[in-house]
Amino acid sequence: MNDPSLVGKPVIVGGSKERGVVSTCSYETRVFGVHSGMPMAQAMKLCPHAIVVQGTRNDYSKYSRWVTDIIAAKAPLFEKASIDEFYIDLTGMDRFFDPLQWTIDLRQEIINETKLPISFAMASNKLVAKIGTDFAKPNNYIFIEFGKEKEFLAPLRVNKIPGIGEKAFHTLLDLGIETIGELQNTNPVMLEQQLGKHGRDLWQRAHGISFSEIHSFHEAKSISSENTFHENRNDIEFLESEIVRLTEKIAHELRQDQKMAGCVSVKIRYPDFETQQRQATVPYTQYDDELIYNAKELFHQLYKKGKPVRLLGVKLSELIDVSSQTNLFQDIQRKNDLYKAIDEVKGRFGKDLLTKGRNANKRRNNDDLRDAS
Repeated sequence: MNDPSLVGKPVIVGGSKERGVVSTCSYETRVFGVHSGMPMAQAMKLCPHAIVVQGTRNDYSKYSRWVTDIIAAKAPLFEKASIDEFYIDLTGMDRFFDPLQWTIDLRQEIINETKLPISFAMASNKLVAKIGTDFAKPNNYIFIEFGKEKEFLAPLRVNKIPGIGEKAFHTLLDLGIETIGELQNTNPVMLEQQLGKHGRDLWQRAHGISFSEIHSFHEAKSISSENTFHENRNDIEFLESEIVRLTEKIAHELRQDQKMAGCVSVKIRYPDFETQQRQATVPYTQYDDELIYNAKELFHQLYKKGKPVRLLGVKLSELIDVSSQTNLFQDIQRKNDLYKAIDEVKGRFGKDLLTKGRNANKRRNNDDLRDAS
């Protein structure tokens, strides 16, 4: 929705009006009850005058990387929690500059360069900062001073606390607890009796207590798998099938970890131990078909035709958490349901039960592979 002509108008980003799903929507649309993940048909009934535009993961990934690069050039320590969510740790930086003004300036730089709306909250921990950022939207910021977390949280509804799902929310409502302030004043023992261990955790969150740390984006995060063959192979069909198998395997692990990957790389090692590797940035994804396509493209760019291969490897990197706001693109819900069903079968009967059709027959005839993942 990075189009000046759409500013201030009711806009829905999603797929077809009949079968699509709302990816995101403007705040002018949300007042009618439209929200991410809603069927487009329902959204159009709630807001029939909305302007519908189609978004792509290419755009999301492009702008996500753009914002990441700006933050990485400035911030001493930051975490990229999802495709559109960042945490910056400025602990101790007040000795060198005013952290609030520094963050205001960073926000303005991102807005100037990308033309994106940016909201943030400065607070003493990640929990309060996340809640505060939602409070600051759209396109604003807020500063919650240390010691005033309880005061800020008190008037908000309890479901503003991350981790409170529909079931817990309705349980709290049944107990007469509607605001975070009411949750603050509830006996934690009673909450534990009603909600289990989660109850005491919610009581702490209501008081703005959280010890979650920043997980530096600079840490090497990847999932990989590689095979060393007992006999060197130059059968192109076999080598392709191995690329598919390796990618399927790590894509399954990716989904189990609730991650998306933004980079795919392929490694080839020849009998003389010459090793070559090539990588490509991709729109953030966790789906076999998209990752396999890119892995096979990289393989064909890299492979010296006819030369025997000793080892093949595939790696996924630039991993970020799946964001509930950004994993619902056009027709993506059906793909989510498909892969959820596939993963359930794999989890119950084994990872090798379901495979790509072309790859299945090859696998039966190749017991000479060692997995070195």
